[in-house]
Amino acid sequence: MLIDELREKANRLPLLPGVYIMLDGKGDVIYVGKAKALKNRVVSYFRGEHLPKVAAMVAHVRDFNVIVASSEFEALVLENSLIKRHQPHYNILLRDDKGYPFVRLDRRAEYPKFTICNRTADDGAEYFGPFGGRSQTKEIIDTICKSLKLPTCSRTFPRDIGKERPCLNHHMGACRGYCLRDSSAEEYRASIDDAVLILEGRSDELERQLKEDMLKAADELRFELASELRDRLRAVSALGNKQRVIAAARADTDAIGWYRGAKCCIAVLHYRGGDLVGKDYELMDEPLEDDGEVLSSFIRQYYEIRGHFPKSILLPCEPDDKAELEQLLSEEGGKRVYVESPKRGDRTKFVETANINAREECIRVTTASQRRIKTLEWLQRTLGLPDEPRRIEAFDVSNLGNSGIVAAMTVFVDGKPLKRDYRKFRIRGTDGQDDYQSMREAVQRRFRHYADGDSGFSERPDLLLIDGGAAHASAAVEVLNELGISVPVYGMVKDDRHRTRALQEPSGREIGITGSPAVFSFIGSIQEETHRFAIEYQRSLRKTALGSELDKIKGVGAKRRADLLKYFKSVTAIKNASAEQLALVVPKNTAKAVYDHFHTSDESEVTQ
Repeated sequence: MLIDELREKANRLPLLPGVYIMLDGKGDVIYVGKAKALKNRVVSYFRGEHLPKVAAMVAHVRDFNVIVASSEFEALVLENSLIKRHQPHYNILLRDDKGYPFVRLDRRAEYPKFTICNRTADDGAEYFGPFGGRSQTKEIIDTICKSLKLPTCSRTFPRDIGKERPCLNHHMGACRGYCLRDSSAEEYRASIDDAVLILEGRSDELERQLKEDMLKAADELRFELASELRDRLRAVSALGNKQRVIAAARADTDAIGWYRGAKCCIAVLHYRGGDLVGKDYELMDEPLEDDGEVLSSFIRQYYEIRGHFPKSILLPCEPDDKAELEQLLSEEGGKRVYVESPKRGDRTKFVETANINAREECIRVTTASQRRIKTLEWLQRTLGLPDEPRRIEAFDVSNLGNSGIVAAMTVFVDGKPLKRDYRKFRIRGTDGQDDYQSMREAVQRRFRHYADGDSGFSERPDLLLIDGGAAHASAAVEVLNELGISVPVYGMVKDDRHRTRALQEPSGREIGITGSPAVFSFIGSIQEETHRFAIEYQRSLRKTALGSELDKIKGVGAKRRADLLKYFKSVTAIKNASAEQLALVVPKNTAKAVYDHFHTSDESEVTQ
């Protein structure tokens, strides 16, 4: 179907909750989404402009199907099911093979052993986890078993007791040798109980018990047992990082962070009792959905794969389907699960830390060049520019009262400052302070050079940024129109604290940029750099002018000028000093000459 036909079909949909399924020319499912009102949501895809990712998906759509649901919760469950079944190209898809394995223990065996499995089952066994990966989980089991001197070999008990000599682990003191004929099943099970305490995150409880048993054995003069308990206590205490990994599997709070960069990332921080005990993260290309939808889709897939549900899930923003999401997680987890977006307190700090982790993971896997290119793509999208703004020129005016008016132009190419193309302008065409006329003159001179084919101004910018907002941008547009040159122009607006707040069209329409941290930071750096360059130029002219004023005085050479400026700090202070104060720095005759120069000038100015 054509876009017009798809729009007409969408207009006939009901205003009811449900799921929509986008199909390509082959009839394959390329995207699945849910909606509170199917008509409103589906129609939005076939009218107006879209972000590049959405536009790419819509360009492949040739038809769509819908399934009306009885409630928003049913729509959420159905969307989840269809995404798992069809694995659509444009949906967020987590890798199910990433694996969050569990440790299984069947105590019904005489000599129960720890094994690794991918899923829990209702088979009477105990399950611990999930943990970060199979190799990590195996390492945890091996470390705990060696600490408690449990066997890690392939022998089966009691079948293999007394059949062969003990393995190397026994001779190295890493196993008690349960394969020997004098081994004790009761002692084995006691060590298994200790291992269970560690896997349940109750290491502190185990350490207290071992310490009590050790002191009791020492009081009873059973020094060999006390020595063995001491070694076990040290081994359990030395588990260190493994205990944090184990604690992460028992986390009661997860804080989720989200960052859009050259890559996008979701970071999950696991907290137990307020302590950070673990982290997972998922990198992805930029998704179609808005932030709330991204987080909702991620959460549904992540916790189903992980198989463990914390009491609270903290998010940087609240998804529209929060109530349905809580219901789904609570039903799957078999307990009440809360989804929150905290605004204050320690929980806010948890989310902020998660956001920082998400950002750092993005930065780690992308180059500076990739980040700059992505920022320019976002800027093009935000402003609706016809081309990517590879070359950006920015202007600022600086003055000191009615004199010393200057303008500065900075240049950024591919997101980086190109200082060899920076330009300075001394404003000559204004009588007194007139920022708008000064901006007109600077822009006119820059583009007059361009129109005349001057090699120093031959590059045409893709975007012009003017410090000062809509009025200043409008002045620049007037000049460009007069010269017959077309370049997109926007004003850079600051807030009350002199920080970049937004961009403004010459018409006055404001375009917010705070929603994209990368664009916000980039525009802010351009504005600061342009302001710095203008101020430095004005100061250099002022310093030269003031310095030359001292050079006019007879008897003041380079050294005495430097001595006076070093002592008085400025020409204004020198001008206001008495002859006696000046004589503290230079000879009396020179001091008198300096004093007479400034005060004779003042008197003559008054009489004119």
